[in-house]
Amino acid sequence: SDPNLQNIPIKTELGRSIRKAFIPGIPDGLFLAADYSQIELRILAHFSGDEQLAAAFRDGRDIHRFTASLIYGCPEEAVQPEQRNAMKAVNYGILYGMTSHGLSKELGVPFEEAQAFITAYFERYPKIRAYLDAQIEQAKREGFVQTLLGRRRYIPELKHSDPVIRQFGERMAVNAPIQGTAADLIKRAMIQLSGHLTSKGLKSRMVLQVHDELVFEAPRKELQVLAALVRSTMEGAIELRVPLTVTLKAGPNWL
Repeated sequence: SDPNLQNIPIKTELGRSIRKAFIPGIPDGLFLAADYSQIELRILAHFSGDEQLAAAFRDGRDIHRFTASLIYGCPEEAVQPEQRNAMKAVNYGILYGMTSHGLSKELGVPFEEAQAFITAYFERYPKIRAYLDAQIEQAKREGFVQTLLGRRRYIPELKHSDPVIRQFGERMAVNAPIQGTAADLIKRAMIQLSGHLTSKGLKSRMVLQVHDELVFEAPRKELQVLAALVRSTMEGAIELRVPLTVTLKAGPNWL
């Protein structure tokens, strides 16, 4: 009853079986899911201007494998799955202001090893460290941070007497412009797509947004036209220093 559709897991057997129960509400219909690929890291590359990170995206590299090759000092093809997973945790942990303690817990490694990962990360991507520090300083000075499209998030926590709350404010100062820009981006894409679906007289419709993903219900005969329209609109919704890429999947149910 009244399920929270943004919160149905995909990684568990139960979650997958629930997703399989969702089917299009039109005869011979399909779902099309369109997902922004690593959008927050691409926004970080844009904001920070870090050339190494931006070049990796422009070259179409697997960003977690690329980061692992930098940190572990080995060719990308020699990176092991557990090394890639560790660097995925670091890549996303940096966005959320994760501390060495948090990373150590997440990866199940000693504190010193987690600290070494973070130090090595900022040595390889120096402009990211400079950008994150500048965001915190600006937020302390002006009282807010803002997204690429100018939406503001005020952070009074930065002036709080409790150091734990101040640290929360610092993490928010780092993360809010990136997550907020990702939210602005998908909303802009949704508004543009809504107009395109109407103007082209398509029967397809947008049924759900889950974070960086849009789900559409489409008559089978419209699928190719819809897929091309969704890709071009979503990838062109905002111009960044790095390309936006969208992954498309279609099927008879949500799974």
